[in-house]
Amino acid sequence: MVFDVSLALTWLLFLALFPIAFFWLRRAWRILARRDYSEVALKGGEPPPEPQRFALADGVLHLVAGGLAVTVILGVLLAQWPYDVWSAVAGSTVWCKLMASFALSRHAHARARRVAGRPSET
Repeated sequence: MVFDVSLALTWLLFLALFPIAFFWLRRAWRILARRDYSEVALKGGEPPPEPQRFALADGVLHLVAGGLAVTVILGVLLAQWPYDVWSAVAGSTVWCKLMASFALSRHAHARARRVAGRPSET
C-alpha cells in the first residue's frame, strides 16, 4: 500500500464520520428527547423566535443524518463496503444535511423577519 493524497483523504473522510455522527445524534437527542429548543434551526448561533415549531423537523433531520453516518461506519467496519459505495453515501449525507439545515434555519428566521418588518396597522 502506497501512501498518497487519495489514501489520506479517504482516511480523513472515514475518521471524520465518528465525531460528525456523535454531534448529530447528540443534537437530535437534545431536541427530540430533552425538548431543548436552544439548538433548533440556528442562524448566527441564535434559535428562531418560535423554535418549537421547527423542532421536530430539525430533530428528525439530525437523527436521520446521524443514523446514516453510523450506518456507513458499521458498513465499512463490519460489512466491508467498497470505497465507492461508502464514500458516496457519506458524502451525500454530509452535503444533504448541511443544505437542509441551512434551508431550515433560513426558513425559520425568515418568518420572524417578515413579522418584525411589517409596519404596524393603526
